[in-house]
Amino acid sequence: MKSLMIILILFIFSISAFASDKTALSENLIKKLEEKFNNQGDKQSLINAVTNNNIKNLSLNHDIVVAHNKHFNHRLKKSGVSNQKGSGRCWLFAGLNIFNPDLMTNFGLSSFELSQPYLTFWDKMEKANTFLEEIIRLRDRAYDDRELEITLDSPFGDGGWWHYVTDLLDKYGAVPISAMPETKQSTSTGTINQLTNRKLRMFASEIREMHKNGKTEDEIRDRKKVMLEDIYTLMIFAYGQPPKEFIFRYEDKDSTVSEPKTYTPQSFYKEFFAMNIPEYVTIMNNPFKEYGQVYQMQSSRNMADKPDMTMLNLPIEKLKAYSLKALLDSQAVWFACDVGKGNYGDKGIFAADVYDYNTTFGIDFKISKKDRIQYYDSNPNHAMVLMGVDTTNAGMPTKWLVENSWGTKKGDDGYWYMYDDWFNEYVYFTIIDKNLLDKEDLKNLKKDPIMCPMWDPFYQVIRNSKN
Repeated sequence: MKSLMIILILFIFSISAFASDKTALSENLIKKLEEKFNNQGDKQSLINAVTNNNIKNLSLNHDIVVAHNKHFNHRLKKSGVSNQKGSGRCWLFAGLNIFNPDLMTNFGLSSFELSQPYLTFWDKMEKANTFLEEIIRLRDRAYDDRELEITLDSPFGDGGWWHYVTDLLDKYGAVPISAMPETKQSTSTGTINQLTNRKLRMFASEIREMHKNGKTEDEIRDRKKVMLEDIYTLMIFAYGQPPKEFIFRYEDKDSTVSEPKTYTPQSFYKEFFAMNIPEYVTIMNNPFKEYGQVYQMQSSRNMADKPDMTMLNLPIEKLKAYSLKALLDSQAVWFACDVGKGNYGDKGIFAADVYDYNTTFGIDFKISKKDRIQYYDSNPNHAMVLMGVDTTNAGMPTKWLVENSWGTKKGDDGYWYMYDDWFNEYVYFTIIDKNLLDKEDLKNLKKDPIMCPMWDPFYQVIRNSKN
């Protein structure tokens, strides 16, 4: 009997050891990995290089850099490179940069800039109100509810989309940068966002407690109005008081000084550019989803009373064709991309293979755009503006001129040269004048949208964008 027990124990132990050997990083597996690497030949010089140098510099594709040129046969008028500094307002800078060139023409100026802090102030107030409304909607959800978790994760981020720009302009108008300039907090938003996030989470706890204690929705919403007083105070400390009216005067390129005139933000917007804004639509390239279909992103708004963003999903060739068409029509193009990939910032080059990691390590790093989205390797995390295009004699684009919002010390005096292969791989959204779309896509726009949940890997970046 005793020997039988010993045999049984040994059997169980052997099964356990076999199972752990299958799942563990075992000594046998480590030995095989070691042998495989050592059989590849002497790599000590490469080990020395990688351990003592910047990997990007080691992998920089010399051929691409040498072949690079700055020529464009189609360029739009530049308004001057802006600088979002330590904030995630790329979407707003890119959005306002669309309008600045036309305003320069209207005023006869060599440069002009609309106030980003003015619209940021109201964007922040709208986001705070929308967050509190979401908490009211989710007030009876369990603490581990997926929507509630994502909402609480980032109540007050800097990120945004194109339609935030147009919705803010429609409601609050616009002012020149001189009427509401940048502040220390507007250009470095980390601390003020952290404090406001904490306050909003405190309010979230209070709202849920009010619900538990039997308070009605109307009573909770009355309390929400009082809560917003603290947020308004924080925003004034951070950004200053938004002007209700201002005097606008300028000197044009011929040194002619205009007569001073008083405007409100709404009257300035309506007089100078509201009527000239095309009806823009959002075009998306997401190979993981069906082409020719309209999608809507859950909780993709900064205003509680506005609809969520909708977008038409199309092949990348169509995004490029419409972008080319817009530029040839003298329209700048707002676009969203994954700015962290294939970006040689020293020369302002976006090229898909500008860093040849495959050759450096002898490892294949190629992954499809579809899989990059599905497996969280890439997403649209930065917005910029297309200002020019270089084409072949047959009219096919080879590279695109990009205006960024990182100041003039980065890239080529603030501009980047996006090669066509990079557009294919890392551009995800473009904003296009509806009148430029063909009949098929105009028809597709009328389809009922498919709702994408807020945990869709493609869209989570909107809640915590820092670019």
